[in-house]
Amino acid sequence: MAWADGLREAEVEPSLYAADFARLGEQIEQLLGAGARVFHYDVGDGHFVEPITIGPIVLESISGPIHRLGGAIDCHLMTETPQKHFGAIAAAGGDSVTVHFEACDDLPAVARVAREQGLQVGLAFKPETNVADVVAEADGFDLVLCMSIEPGYSGQPFMPEAFDRIRRLRELLPPEQHIQVDGGVGADNIRQVHEAGADLLVAGSAIFAKDDLTRAYRRLVQALA
Repeated sequence: MAWADGLREAEVEPSLYAADFARLGEQIEQLLGAGARVFHYDVGDGHFVEPITIGPIVLESISGPIHRLGGAIDCHLMTETPQKHFGAIAAAGGDSVTVHFEACDDLPAVARVAREQGLQVGLAFKPETNVADVVAEADGFDLVLCMSIEPGYSGQPFMPEAFDRIRRLRELLPPEQHIQVDGGVGADNIRQVHEAGADLLVAGSAIFAKDDLTRAYRRLVQALA
């Protein structure tokens, strides 16, 4: 599934970093049944961000079932030299890679490497990074990811100042370029985030911290309606 194909007006992306890994396959199946179609997959290297998170081995174990049921896996690489991992992620079944503005010296070259591996590609940036600087480098990327928390740890509260950054992105980017928001998105703010200009809405704790994942996911979808 390519980012440009089959996306709804707004997609709620369950963030698998927040999942219960003892029940990962079961929880993914529940969310696919509830209507989820794009899953967010965070990779942290212990350098660009402090935590070491999941990688291609876990990705390979879940990509088959997700693809068979019509889903896609959006991989957010919170890593230094992210292009080193593109081949392994593509082989493991990832559909896209999002790299950090702050981690790459030559962003056009990084995007080309992703395309050569058959991957869609996104550009992420931290809260303190200037929006105009990111937009100047965003040509050739399918999406721009505005972090609404400091990247690295799940469960942080949404930074309200992110609304202005999202609105600024939507003003400056072409309409076909997707805007993704990751961090602290929940039922109380997801509609505001979408109205500010985001169409890819990553939700971790707002789904996986709840007892009923189906209900939690659908509550977010309903809050967008």
